[in-house]
Amino acid sequence: MSGEGYTRSTDVTQSETIDMTHSASPESDPGAGRGGPTTRWFDELGLATVFLTRLPWPLPIRDLRPLMAASWAFPVVGIVIGLIGGVAFAVADTLGLPGGASALVSLAAAALATGALHEDGLADMADGFGGGRDAEGKRRIMRDSRIGSYGVLALILTVGFKAACLAELDADAAVLAMIAAHTLARGVVPALARSLPFAAGDGLGRAAGKPGRTGALWAAGIGVGAALFVLPAGIGIAAALAAGVAALGVGLLARRQIGGITGDVLGAAEQLAETAALAAITIYFAT
Repeated sequence: MSGEGYTRSTDVTQSETIDMTHSASPESDPGAGRGGPTTRWFDELGLATVFLTRLPWPLPIRDLRPLMAASWAFPVVGIVIGLIGGVAFAVADTLGLPGGASALVSLAAAALATGALHEDGLADMADGFGGGRDAEGKRRIMRDSRIGSYGVLALILTVGFKAACLAELDADAAVLAMIAAHTLARGVVPALARSLPFAAGDGLGRAAGKPGRTGALWAAGIGVGAALFVLPAGIGIAAALAAGVAALGVGLLARRQIGGITGDVLGAAEQLAETAALAAITIYFAT
């Protein structure tokens, strides 16, 4: 794989590429690590968008800070990604494709919008945890640009599971499920990043920084609020709990396996939280 699941360099304008994880640090900007919305909220939303997706941002980002300074905006980006995937499902369904094919079209559209950023993290974590003999060996495998059998299997199982869930839904329910799942999954990542130590003393995951309590609460609140807005209250809460438990499980496993989090771990947590939320939503709509 090509990089860590929640860190990468990206184009901030048509003509300029900047590695924003190294543009500033929490030490140089005392407010940068909080992660809640500020008067520069538009730049923060742009920072989250260009890091977490391949979608264009219309204006240059003037206030460059570590990624987690924009953690409140992660679930807002999730709304957009979920909507892209949901609309793709609806279009495929309108064209007469069967549920399974529509589900795969939906997942492909969402992955294209993000550049498969989070899938990359899941595959890297699976390879490292499955193939390494000790913590350092696992981290070394996770940094390897090649994908192994554990990573391939993790992607097949995860994509297949999500597609099977979506295939059980009609188009309207699939749109709502994709929005809620993507929003919740990105809403839980800042809390996980805040709660656990870094697995190593350096690396891109550390360069992204840590959100403060404010950022984690804003992200979780936006994620849950969006889920409750598009879903009935009971299923929205169930999906939020499922996403949170899945992310927590990934974090606890990472703490045991490699001593803490990396960008790949956060990407894997997003993927499994998204999968768990989709499962909870499907159980509700399919019964």
